Amino acid sequence: QVQLVESGGGSVQPGGSLRLTCVVSGSNPNFYSMGWFRQAPGKEREGISCIHYGDDSITYADSLKGRFIMSRDRPKNTVFLQMDNLKPEDTAVYYCAPLRGLCALVGDVYESWGQGTQVTVSS
Repeated sequence: QVQLVESGGGSVQPGGSLRLTCVVSGSNPNFYSMGWFRQAPGKEREGISCIHYGDDSITYADSLKGRFIMSRDRPKNTVFLQMDNLKPEDTAVYYCAPLRGLCALVGDVYESWGQGTQVTVSS
């Protein structure tokens, strides 16, 4: 089983940036594709990005492509989400999650979830 710890959230003004970190531990963490998701109050969980377990290719939600960049540090079993030009509508709890197999931006297929990290964008 894989354990996840997200960090890096906080409060920023519109136009600001944050870098989220997800440390992955447990059995063979580098064998998993990893996804980032977010959930705003009163809204459904939204897929942001996913990095493939084999070739590190990345899939992004079309609506977020260009502002959010995902990356992976395999030796450190860590994935990152760089978020730039943040907007108030980006306010949400952000989660990372592991997935065996090909990337998907549908949360139901992921195996487990961390505690999340809160991102708040306001002036």
